[in-house]
Amino acid sequence: MAEANLSGLQDEFTCSMCLDTLTDAVSLHCGHSFCLKCLTDCWDQSQEFSCPQCRHTFTTRPELNRNTLLNEVIKKLKETALSPPPSKNYAGPGDVECDVCTGKKFGAVKSCLTCMASYCQTHLQPHYEGDTWKGHNLVDPDINLKEKLCEKHQKSLEMFCKTDDSCICMMCVVTGHNGHKMVELETEREGKQKQLEATLRGIRRRLEKKENKMKEMRRTAEQMKISVERVMEENDKSFRDLIQCIEEAHKILTEKIRKQEKREMEKVERVMEQLKKDIEELNRREAELKELSETKDHLHFLQTLSSRCVLPADGHSLNLTFTTDFSSEDLLKELSGLKKCLEKISQWDILPLTPSGREAPIFTLRHPEPQSREEFLQCEPVNSWCSSSFHF
Repeated sequence: MAEANLSGLQDEFTCSMCLDTLTDAVSLHCGHSFCLKCLTDCWDQSQEFSCPQCRHTFTTRPELNRNTLLNEVIKKLKETALSPPPSKNYAGPGDVECDVCTGKKFGAVKSCLTCMASYCQTHLQPHYEGDTWKGHNLVDPDINLKEKLCEKHQKSLEMFCKTDDSCICMMCVVTGHNGHKMVELETEREGKQKQLEATLRGIRRRLEKKENKMKEMRRTAEQMKISVERVMEENDKSFRDLIQCIEEAHKILTEKIRKQEKREMEKVERVMEQLKKDIEELNRREAELKELSETKDHLHFLQTLSSRCVLPADGHSLNLTFTTDFSSEDLLKELSGLKKCLEKISQWDILPLTPSGREAPIFTLRHPEPQSREEFLQCEPVNSWCSSSFHF
């Protein structure tokens, strides 16, 4: 029951400087109380003697005497139910710390662009209660307050000069930008937001194009593999009947097909690798721009947008031509009449022919030129086959 009755009084016995229960409590004429050590340390580091809570200023440094009654009450409360304030509000990694807290700092709930400082809930109260702080510009906690100051005048950046394409303070407005076109940050943000959205649309279009090309490349690779496997199976079936005569020729032909496949696959893999990198870069750029689009910090938005709205250069690898069909139907029709010329197959070459229109590139097997009349006569029965083109 005692804990329930006293839990609401904890704030009354908490030092607004260290945010812990008062120790050696001293009271000022303005009625506010602090730890003796906290107030002493504060005044030792200052030329002005004022109440840290209400900012009441004293002409001379007051003599600090322990508030005996208040200390006795706190002692009794500690013996019963009073406990220190919960630590759940202490600033953690990545949080904005209160600039007023001493020792272990609490997390800031607001930053003041007028004071250029961040405050926890307790130290923020004077901004809501005192006339001195009325009209101060409070924003969400910001760890980069210095970036919001004009480098030249150390004033808050509140306007945007369209002529110089830069954020400026009110001193800049009257000292260095006469005749320039100036607008509020929010107004300029609206225009830049449209530019950002146009860039995002461009990224999405390019992503769609590259993703479709990636799918096409996968299909190309699959078709190439299927075509190669098919032609290999068909060749194996035909050569089994002539295995004693065509073993070496079969081996050479296989190597040539595989080499051609390797060359084409290397081209496809290079394009796919480049597409993968492009997609990763565009996804990263899209994520950055989405994050920038959602920020409430107009200044950060305007200072960052220009460098992030430039699309990366697009490569020319998408225009390469690939061979996907390694058909050998014509070769299969003629193999039955080639037994007498099998010895010469190993001398044949796979020569590329220039395709027309959108046709896939084709490759021809060409018989070597006969070196004598006898060789010509020996090959005459198969001259028609030797001059034919075969598709792979």
